[in-house]
Amino acid sequence: MSEMIVMVAVYVAHMALALAMIFALARMMRGPRAQDRVLGLDTLYVNSMLQVLVFGIRTGSTFYFEAALIIAVLGFVATAALAKFLMRGEVIE
Repeated sequence: MSEMIVMVAVYVAHMALALAMIFALARMMRGPRAQDRVLGLDTLYVNSMLQVLVFGIRTGSTFYFEAALIIAVLGFVATAALAKFLMRGEVIE
């Protein structure tokens, strides 16, 4: 019974995260400003990281947790670089 509840929760989480990814992609594509697009990209990478984590819970493999950590670090660096570019016009001073 407990395993069935976990599996249903995992599938519901997959569907909710997929819907959130669609909304983030729409925000990233529509804009209207560059800041909105960066925010959409930030939300998209967070949702994809969570999607990988939920998939790791479903399969029970630790490889997916390491992949999610890499996605989080690369997403943070990309967001910081884009924010600096939007503020100053250059990334490297």
